[in-house]
Amino acid sequence: MDEGGSPLLPDSLVYQVFLSLGPADVLAAGLVCRQWQAVSRDEFLWREQFYRYFQVARDVPRHPAATSWFEEFRRLYDAVPCVEVQTLREHTDQVLHLSFSHSGYQFASCSKDCTVKIWNNDLTISLLHSADMRPYNWSYAQFSQFNQDDSLLLASGVFLGPHSSSSGEIAVISLDTFALLSRVRNKPYDVFGCWLTDTSLISGNLHRIGDITSCSVLWLNNAFQDVESENVNVVKRLFKIQNLNASTIRTVMVADCSRFDSPDLLLDAGAPGTDSSRVFDLGSDGEDEESDPGPARAKGLRRLLDGLLEGRAQPPLPESKLETKVAELLAQGHTKPPEQGRAAAGSKLLIFTTGCLTYSPHQIGIKQILPHQMTTAGPVLGEGRGSDAFFDALDHVIDVHGHIIGMGLSPDNRYLYVNSRAWPSGSVVADPMQPPPIAEEIDLLVFDLKTMREVKRALRAHRAYTPNDECFFIFLDVSRDFVASGAEDRHGYIWDRHYNICLAKLRHEDVVNSVVFSPQEQELLLTASDDATIKAWRSPRTVRVLQAPRPRPRPFFSWFASQKR
Repeated sequence: MDEGGSPLLPDSLVYQVFLSLGPADVLAAGLVCRQWQAVSRDEFLWREQFYRYFQVARDVPRHPAATSWFEEFRRLYDAVPCVEVQTLREHTDQVLHLSFSHSGYQFASCSKDCTVKIWNNDLTISLLHSADMRPYNWSYAQFSQFNQDDSLLLASGVFLGPHSSSSGEIAVISLDTFALLSRVRNKPYDVFGCWLTDTSLISGNLHRIGDITSCSVLWLNNAFQDVESENVNVVKRLFKIQNLNASTIRTVMVADCSRFDSPDLLLDAGAPGTDSSRVFDLGSDGEDEESDPGPARAKGLRRLLDGLLEGRAQPPLPESKLETKVAELLAQGHTKPPEQGRAAAGSKLLIFTTGCLTYSPHQIGIKQILPHQMTTAGPVLGEGRGSDAFFDALDHVIDVHGHIIGMGLSPDNRYLYVNSRAWPSGSVVADPMQPPPIAEEIDLLVFDLKTMREVKRALRAHRAYTPNDECFFIFLDVSRDFVASGAEDRHGYIWDRHYNICLAKLRHEDVVNSVVFSPQEQELLLTASDDATIKAWRSPRTVRVLQAPRPRPRPFFSWFASQKR
């Protein structure tokens, strides 16, 4: 300032100087005088700082809910849960999964120590209950989910047995008394299971038809198995789906379609690098028979099998391919067609991993569940099928051309996030028992369940190292603004959903199997690891608030004495 109080440097020159500084230096300089303070809050200055510091592509606009570039910079810098505040060591073996109650007051953990633990989510987390599942012949607990009103907990586990065994069980635990209310068989165990309504859950069963052909049946189960009335079913078949080439249905989850038109965050479709050809709409309304390969494929299969029976097929097919061709032919005309058109009012989407080329899960199947199907009342078997319809067709299939190792829904259920380890470009599966090698890099893909299109470009940073036959699920979670995932590189990762950038790496001593945001406070994240610990992470902003010294209340007698003076 000169003697008259006028600035010696014009704002434009101060602005140019500030452009060469980092964010912390700009804020420090803003404390010098009023002029510098005003320039240090300039919107264009913080727009430049934002794109440069976070390395966001310049064609990505500001978050639609942001009020200023300065506030948006502060959100990404100060509101990401990246500060470790507590480590829980009550488990004695690998912690495989975490799930929050919808209220955010409690969460559950599942471990290879064969316990399901329920925790109180206070400022200091404390153990509320531990359920030992070994008396039920479980080998370990692998997954849990709270029902919508937080009165029941679904816990999924794996039975003791030979290494090749695929059998598991789902248990329902009351959160009022912690009593075990019911147990449901679940095969294969990595179907996991999920809630469809507050009192009904979905489980799976697997029936072998041939060496590499099978049938998956998805069942709707009443959470309370001791129903007194004989007119109320405790179980009902939902869908029966044919599996080819050693594939099976796994990892079921349910998306509620009611919020599709009012998402928390609308992601841009058709972003650079997306590939809409991944999604196949099997329930198209189209009437053009020329575009439907079904009849022509059926005729081709019939000619092939006729040639095999008459000894005219050259060269002879391997047994596995012959079995697949026969299974496809038998399913022709014996499969209930997919649902037509858009999702019906009140319906939900059943989502699961599947495949058509190999045992490695490389596709996502989607099947609409109509309102009348969401109860165990009514016929138990064969509902809605003709006498010749043995199987149900899928409504949509998403092919990710890689091994799927994780899935998660956005809080509004509009977007599906998928962890996938890609196959080499152009790879062909010649033998269903020998899938292509998989990449160490994990791609985090995003699909819009309303439009059935891939959106955004793949997120990358996390890695995995196990081969196909040892690959395991790495659970991810999505909040309003962030998406997080575990990884085999001993870290958890957090990305921003809008800007597609990695914001934080959260360290453990071993593989991070599961991450979960508090549904009521996205600045709190939990991570679970093979190092047998659960870590709680909060944002720097929250940590400062919690650690700020509070004014000490004056003793009553001291206050009273001061009033008498």
